[in-house]
Amino acid sequence: MAKTYSNNRIKVPRFNEKSGFYTTPERSKIMGKIRGKNTKPELAFRKALWAAGYRYRIDSKKLVGRPDVVLNKYKTVVFIDGEFWHGHNWKERKPKIKTNRDFWIAKIERNKQRDEEVNAELNRLGYKIFRFWESEIKKGLDTCLQIVISHLELQSKKN
Repeated sequence: MAKTYSNNRIKVPRFNEKSGFYTTPERSKIMGKIRGKNTKPELAFRKALWAAGYRYRIDSKKLVGRPDVVLNKYKTVVFIDGEFWHGHNWKERKPKIKTNRDFWIAKIERNKQRDEEVNAELNRLGYKIFRFWESEIKKGLDTCLQIVISHLELQSKKN
């Protein structure tokens, strides 16, 4: 699927020494351990969804944005977003970024912009989108799961 980006796409500077960014080997090691897939909240949500009897695909490359959970039968996708990477409470957090501000602010704002583009494209394709913050899953897995299951049950009745 071809990627179409908005005209006012945020440009993220490259994170390297030549661009004025410096990272220590320790920082590099820490950043290398950050997971993009199969995080604890994702695994918990998927396990609960499976236990409820719903079958799904994970990280589908066929859909834009690579949703964490795809329920093709119901045209439903679920994203479980990390608070830092996707800008949770961004107005409060933005001023608190102290190091490499040029990079991190552009990076997170571009992530937020990409999330909106992905949502628009998936809506155009007819998918119902659920986005949960990791903390929502950690604190209220049952609530998040029930929101999705209620939608799935409604979709089952329509078909």
